[in-house]
Amino acid sequence: MYNVNGKPGKHSLLEQHVSLVKKLAHQMKARLPPSVEVDDLVQAGMLGLLDAINRYEDTHGAQFETYAAQRIRGAMLDELRSNDWLPRSVRQNSRKIEEAIQSLVQQLKRQPQEVEVAQYLQITLIEYQSLLGDCGGNQLVFFEDFHHDEDGSGHFLDHYHIDDGDDPLSTLINAGFKEAVIAAITALPEREKLMMGLYYEQELNLKEIGAVMGVSESRVSQLHSQAIARMRAILRERQWTGGTD
Repeated sequence: MYNVNGKPGKHSLLEQHVSLVKKLAHQMKARLPPSVEVDDLVQAGMLGLLDAINRYEDTHGAQFETYAAQRIRGAMLDELRSNDWLPRSVRQNSRKIEEAIQSLVQQLKRQPQEVEVAQYLQITLIEYQSLLGDCGGNQLVFFEDFHHDEDGSGHFLDHYHIDDGDDPLSTLINAGFKEAVIAAITALPEREKLMMGLYYEQELNLKEIGAVMGVSESRVSQLHSQAIARMRAILRERQWTGGTD
């Protein structure tokens, strides 16, 4: 239905953009652990769409779909944060691996091998690879990264934050962070660099990547977890050193 000005009414805008909500939900789900239900993302996204419809004005100078997409993604992020989507044990293990890699890089002046990380953690290689498998759904940026570290030293992402007025979504997509991520990928060992390229650039799934690399799907998941831990260590190190290249 249209309003008196000949423009789409709220109900009409809602119906027209349901597909956008579902599209964004599936895009976000593809980068999240299996425990996250796409229906929950869709439900949160619909609330974001309703909020966008209620808030949007032509004077914003933006296409409605562009504005709505921002509100929808923001609502999905809020939903994930409020439901503590990543198990505490997975966060703790991911952090241990990240810190081990960061310490070893400082000591060895190079990226450590898996066996070296396992030795640092005082576990067997098999146990270390099992930890990597358990962390298979971890992300480059955890939602708690948008809050102060426990030692009060500041936000993990502050080093890459351009505009203090940005929301977390803007932080993720700004040029500074993109450049830092590209540099972190470049610093990965060749095999993990190939895997990340196939996953994020070619958009292959884990099974397809395994076929290309000649390894099992579970091994690809392990390599992905390890690559993410390396990248987080690199990004965190540059936060403290001020490095940008």
